[in-house]
Amino acid sequence: MNDTTVIRWGIVGTGRIARRFAQSLAHVGGTQLAAVWSRRPEPAAAFAQEFGGAACASFAALLDSGIDAVYIATMQDSHADYAIAALEAGRHVLCEKPATVNAAQLERVVATARRTQRLFMEAMKPPFYPLYRQLRAHLSADPIGVPGLVRAGCAVPGVPDDHPSLSFEQAGGALLDIGIYEMFLAVDWLGAPLDVQTLGRVGTTGVDLFASLNSQHERGISQLFCGLDLYGKGDALIAAPGGHVTIHENWWNPTRATIRYADGRVVELDAPFEGGGLNYETAHFCELIRAGETESPVMTHAVSLQMIAMADAARAALGVRFAAD
Repeated sequence: MNDTTVIRWGIVGTGRIARRFAQSLAHVGGTQLAAVWSRRPEPAAAFAQEFGGAACASFAALLDSGIDAVYIATMQDSHADYAIAALEAGRHVLCEKPATVNAAQLERVVATARRTQRLFMEAMKPPFYPLYRQLRAHLSADPIGVPGLVRAGCAVPGVPDDHPSLSFEQAGGALLDIGIYEMFLAVDWLGAPLDVQTLGRVGTTGVDLFASLNSQHERGISQLFCGLDLYGKGDALIAAPGGHVTIHENWWNPTRATIRYADGRVVELDAPFEGGGLNYETAHFCELIRAGETESPVMTHAVSLQMIAMADAARAALGVRFAAD
């Protein structure tokens, strides 16, 4: 492909995140929403009428509709199967977080991507936001030293009883729905997890409602929490010998950060985002397709595997075991 090639997208699923992706796609040049599929035809038809593209009668029809890439926007229990089928069909795959339910599934997906020589990336949005990139660049030019602590968390109460996040069958729970963001932050700044210690609560549906993680990484310690039954602030702290960074809430849609240096200096970063926010990861993904790359240098397969390994260890500690396990 060349730099002017239009990337034709197909979307699997029609929920809130699929809508946000379609809205964000309008802010990414050289792209087209070509097709959508949902297990129920009525939402797919309505989605296509609102955002464009064809409503496909089956997942196979979506893969055979002339698309270049698939965005998987369903619950995580179906991610691995859809991703492997799409890769086998020669399509590139951008998969909503978490990429899979567990590390064993993700290893199969990654192996398929490498065998088929197709691009697979977990749709972890924070590192592509302008603020996050600006923060990385600033700390490279004016460092605080090697970070040794990451502290982050978010908890959102009032989830309806019938919400998929509380569904055991769909592999819901706070760790996979919310905590995976915090796990990314820890891995991105501290490296692979070496030891994960977890306390938490399991709800009546069998999924984790709250989890608190203390983890040893290659380069430091992370303190993370996630929950579906409390209201918790969503900022993040990155601490190093020469200072610390606060990414202000909501840190996973980052727009502001404060850097406090040990010498007393304070630097404020402010970088609002455009579109729905998913446009940045999507633009990166499209650039990789055009360049013929099969793995992102930002959201590498190794990072995704390290993140899901943390989730596996935390769920095991709480006794939450899904059918995919």
